[in-house]
Amino acid sequence: MNWGILILFAIMAICFIIRMPISFSMLISSIAYILITRPEALGEVFSVVTGNMFSNYTMLAAPLFIFMANIMNESEVTDKMFAFCNGLLGRLKGGTAQVNVFISLIFSGMTGSAIADASGIGTMEIEQMKKEGYDAEFSSAITAASATIGPIFPPSIPMIIYAMLSGASVGKLFMGGMVPGILLAIVLMIYVGIISYKRDYPAGVVMSLKEFGMATLKALPALLTVIILLGGIYTGVCTPTEAGALASAYALIISFFVYRTIGPKKLWAVIKKSAANTATLALLTGTSMLFSYIVSREQVSQAIAQAVLGITDNKYLFLLVVNIVFLLLGCIMDVSTIQLVFVPMILPLVKLMGIDLVHFGVIICFNMMIGLSTPPFGMLLFIVAGIGKCKIGGVIKEIIPMVALMIVLLMVITYFPQVVMFLPDHVQ
Repeated sequence: MNWGILILFAIMAICFIIRMPISFSMLISSIAYILITRPEALGEVFSVVTGNMFSNYTMLAAPLFIFMANIMNESEVTDKMFAFCNGLLGRLKGGTAQVNVFISLIFSGMTGSAIADASGIGTMEIEQMKKEGYDAEFSSAITAASATIGPIFPPSIPMIIYAMLSGASVGKLFMGGMVPGILLAIVLMIYVGIISYKRDYPAGVVMSLKEFGMATLKALPALLTVIILLGGIYTGVCTPTEAGALASAYALIISFFVYRTIGPKKLWAVIKKSAANTATLALLTGTSMLFSYIVSREQVSQAIAQAVLGITDNKYLFLLVVNIVFLLLGCIMDVSTIQLVFVPMILPLVKLMGIDLVHFGVIICFNMMIGLSTPPFGMLLFIVAGIGKCKIGGVIKEIIPMVALMIVLLMVITYFPQVVMFLPDHVQ
């Protein structure tokens, strides 16, 4: 590596220290590198990067899923979903906490976003749990932990970005995330059951058969969104991008004509919010492509590969080191930074060691979602602490055992690839 690449990383490090947003950090450091080393190629570099970005069909899925998530949050379908899940699990000890986890699994099939889950339906979950006598800190912690299911179980915006970076199949990544997402929900529900008996948390809402039937009918149009989305992808009827468009249109139709919770004014607010979210993602994607172009040109990945292979060529040891490093990065860095800066650097080594890109993608996405709930900078911790109106220290104390369980499950999916690859290998 020459002095130019050292300047690139030095400027980026300074930007991180002064807490500059990741997109601007990558943009400033990349432009500085080009101006210092190849000023005459500035136009050519930007032409290549923007050409690659706008020709990437996979990335069209992201704004569609963002729009669908915002529609679902604004259309108040969460009330119907919450009532349906209460009817299923309300009789259990700690029933509302169990609902908290289960509804995240269902809701993730509509949004694919941990932040959308925690800040949307999470508000209702925490308030209801507090009313029933749950500790505010525990209510907030389980909401943060369950929200991590969103980007693991399909659809998943982080997996779409990973597919763009790696060239892996979006459909196979979605299928690979299904079993780990369900396993995470089961593990958290078992933990909730144990804690509920230990602390004598109450059962949730108990419905009669007639009440449950009514709740199911009201929730059914929303539940069909998941079936349309995943069914379209896995039957081969449409691509993930086309399924996102279809599901978004369906969500808009039921919000307008079935639930009647969205009118022109709310729709305009949803469009503006979706446009802002998409612009943020586009800026992140574009600047990451620029940064990756430079890293590739300077053969940083090859240098890392040589250094790692000089230590070990054992892929299992490599995966352990990657997991440890990414878990530590997740404690101090934002998910987007990890995914857009560090993942492209190690992908050539992943391919060299013969690790399946779909398997690795699910591992990385799972790892990064743990980071969202890991102190000191886990974004979900601050969101749920604000919603629950409790001290973040108390939330951290409650979530540590849950994070430990997530790490154990991360090791399972790392060293037992069949857990991830069963569906991608058997469902065409």
